[in-house]
Amino acid sequence: MSRILYDLAGADPERRFSPFCWRSRLALAHKGLAVETIPWHFTEKEKIALSGQGLVPVLVDDGRVVHDSWAIACWLEEEYPNRPLLFGGAGGRAMARFLNSWADGVLHPGVARLVVADIASLLAPADQAYFRESRERRFGMTLEQVVAERERSVEGFRRDLLPLRLTLRAQPWLGGEAPNYADYIVFGAFQWARVCSPFPLLAADDPVAEWRSRMLDLFGGLARATPGHDL
Repeated sequence: MSRILYDLAGADPERRFSPFCWRSRLALAHKGLAVETIPWHFTEKEKIALSGQGLVPVLVDDGRVVHDSWAIACWLEEEYPNRPLLFGGAGGRAMARFLNSWADGVLHPGVARLVVADIASLLAPADQAYFRESRERRFGMTLEQVVAERERSVEGFRRDLLPLRLTLRAQPWLGGEAPNYADYIVFGAFQWARVCSPFPLLAADDPVAEWRSRMLDLFGGLARATPGHDL
C-alpha cells in the first residue's frame, strides 16, 4: 500500500513548518503507519490539484485523496480502527474538535503575531513575494509591524495559555495518561514556531515548555529531527 503526505516546506526541504501538516504527521505516527512526505511550497498548487483545492496537508492513501488535517485524522481513525486510537471514542473526538477550533481561531493567530516576520526568510524565492503580500493583506500592515512589539505582547500570549498550563500540571498529556490527537493539535502550533523563529514563546520553567519537549521526543524524535530553534 502506498501512502503519501504533501507537507509544507521552506527553501530547505527539511524545514517542514505547517502546524496542520504536523497534526497529520503525528497522527500517522500514532497509528504506526508508514508514509512518504513530499515537500510542497506555497506556489506549487499544481502538485496538489488532485485534491481539488490548494492547501496542505493532502494525504494520498492507497489512491484515496484526503485533504484538511481534521478530515485526515477522522479518515485515519475510521480506516484503521484496529491501530492505536487518536480520539478514544466519540466523546474524545468531540473534545478534540473543540481543541481544533480553539487552536485554529485563538492559538494560531497568537503565534502568528509573534513569529510571522521570521517565516519569509525560510521560504524559497518563488514563495517569498506570495507569502509577504498575502499575510500583509491579512494583517493590514507589514510583517515587521506585526511583530514590532512582540517582546511585550508575548506576556499576554503566555497568560492566555493558562488552561493548557493547568491541564498539564494535573496530567502528563492533553490526552490524559498518554498522548492523543488533542496533543498533536496543540503541539503543531509550537512546532510551527520552533521551526520558523528563534523567538521564545515560552518561559523555560513553564509546564507547557516541558510538555513541548516531551512531544518533540515522541516517535523516535520525529518532530525534534526537523531543523528548528530549541529554546
